[in-house]
Amino acid sequence: MSTLEIQNLHVNVETPEGTKQILKGVDLTIESGEIHAIMGPNGSGKSTLAYALAGHPAYEVTEGAAYLDGHNIVDMTVDERARSGLFLAMQYPVAVAGVSVSNFLRSAKTAIDGKAPSIRTWVKDMNAAMEKLRIEPAFAERDVNVGFSGGEKKRLEILQMEMLRPSFAILDETDSGLDVDALRIVSEGVNRVHESTNCGIMLITHYTRILRYIQPSHVHVFVDGHVAAQGGPELAEQLEETGYDSYLQ
Repeated sequence: MSTLEIQNLHVNVETPEGTKQILKGVDLTIESGEIHAIMGPNGSGKSTLAYALAGHPAYEVTEGAAYLDGHNIVDMTVDERARSGLFLAMQYPVAVAGVSVSNFLRSAKTAIDGKAPSIRTWVKDMNAAMEKLRIEPAFAERDVNVGFSGGEKKRLEILQMEMLRPSFAILDETDSGLDVDALRIVSEGVNRVHESTNCGIMLITHYTRILRYIQPSHVHVFVDGHVAAQGGPELAEQLEETGYDSYLQ
């Protein structure tokens, strides 16, 4: 059993207009096996939470902490956070020219585990995961995200999650830009990892459509840098009907 506990987290970001406070005291706890949906309007701080937890240098934690199994990840480097079991699927995955998908994934796995996986086992597992995600075998030798469509980039993010098997996965609007078929395939991949590893998941989204495939145990409404409401799956259904207006007044 692992626990990700966020306590009174405050985060600033530098903007062209100067320093801006985005997170204003976030408290949130996720246990192994739980799926927490983070929902809210644009600019509410959802992605800031994701990137601050992952260690993006543009986001400064000014107060509070985030504990992964009792260790404050705020004090860790980005690679230390990954080795501790934290994973981020980015909303806008970046391209890495000159690095193939296969080399990238195996290098990441080696860095996290401290030893290289067996080639034979690794290739077999990776091919099986790619097939389930409807990723063509030739993609393994392509440069990471170079020339990939939006849906292909998102499927590659879930392939990383499936191969790295984190303790906690943060999915930052993984559903954005996906058509119905791609959304289903990506969601099935997330569910496979969740079921096989019992990992905790923070699922950041604007809409409820992905929640038809990935069913949350908890739902949190994010407004103005903090959690304005929380509940079970029924809260997502309520948001589908009423939107966020009642939380913005």
